Amino acid sequence: MTALADNSPPAQRRSPARGWLAVLAVTLGIFSLMTSELLPVGLLTPVGTDLDVSAGTAGLMVTVPGLVAAVAAPLVTVATGRFDRRLVLVLLVGLVGAANLASAFATDFTLVLVARFLIGISVGGFWSLAGGIALRLVPEKQVPRATAVIFGGVETASVLGVPTGTFIGDLAGWRTAFAAVGALGLLALVCMVLLLPELPPRRTLRLRDLPTVFRANSGVRVGVALTFLIITGHFIAYTFVRPLLHERGVGDSGTSLLLLVFGLAGICGNFAAGALVTTRLRQTIGAMALLLATAMTLLALTSAGVVVSAGALVLWGLGYGAVPVTLQTWILGVEPRATEAVSSLFVSTFNLSIALGALLGGVVVESLAATSVLWIGCGLSLLALVTGPWPRDLLIRRPASKRWAGTTPPGR
Repeated sequence: MTALADNSPPAQRRSPARGWLAVLAVTLGIFSLMTSELLPVGLLTPVGTDLDVSAGTAGLMVTVPGLVAAVAAPLVTVATGRFDRRLVLVLLVGLVGAANLASAFATDFTLVLVARFLIGISVGGFWSLAGGIALRLVPEKQVPRATAVIFGGVETASVLGVPTGTFIGDLAGWRTAFAAVGALGLLALVCMVLLLPELPPRRTLRLRDLPTVFRANSGVRVGVALTFLIITGHFIAYTFVRPLLHERGVGDSGTSLLLLVFGLAGICGNFAAGALVTTRLRQTIGAMALLLATAMTLLALTSAGVVVSAGALVLWGLGYGAVPVTLQTWILGVEPRATEAVSSLFVSTFNLSIALGALLGGVVVESLAATSVLWIGCGLSLLALVTGPWPRDLLIRRPASKRWAGTTPPGR
């Protein structure tokens, strides 16, 4: 394996202001990508109606990019291993902008799925590289806060992206919503070109390094299991939150408002978790799993009412808002010397779980009562609480396996 020189200035020597501007540019990129990936959640009904497909089939707009991103995360990381990370990130965010514009002009559902395929490539590759990029942009003591800001882009996508896209879709048509997100991706491209420093790769990552890291570290395995259970459980239900709310008497305008409530709670959950994960990581994971289970149970047990639905979505948003930064902190903390390798595993699992959740949810919605997806999601969230082992020394930042002792592991 050939080491590649890193000629970029260490984060500690770089201007903190420039470093934080770069963090904000990456956050905008994450925001545009996650808005792109999740936008169909708020537009399933109009897209399905216009293109003459069922709600379950329309759910493939979430399943396809999730599956592709799961595969793209390690493949893009490996294939671009010798390229400047800044260049790769810029190209990927540009691709997501172009794919959304293509969706806006699609006349057939198959063409929409092709565009969603390209979005999956962008999401998987971008996230696997951006997940640990704060380490290279800001001083070490500011890394947890910067990581929370970057993953705040995920929650801000829920707050502003999906509700605003849903509102635009209801007001001017779903095609206009996709076009707007495409323009957002191109804006993120410009900001990243202007604000990101050069980020030469530090090591060459190989595909066989991923199972090595997985086998060598029990903490990585626990993190992967937690990610699979929590994210699958969430997306089994959340993908179909619009029809679920419609069943409870919430109209289109009320749905947009409740998705905004969900997203606002998600931002609060994200930054609360960012403040807690350095000292109470296990407790934060347990709390977010309980919040998700409680919210889904509450929504499943109520048949009507905007107020109760809003309360359930507040709890749901708080719980899910904590997920990205908490699980990313776990996965980087248990293998801190192989950031790109473990980030690729994390992103693959995260997006595979999105796809599986949306797919299973579609099957359940088509064959059983829609409320069933809430009970399944609740069960998977509770199962995460008993996933183990959870030994205390997994939370100590140390070389995570003897294999890497005295060396620099792949993907750093």
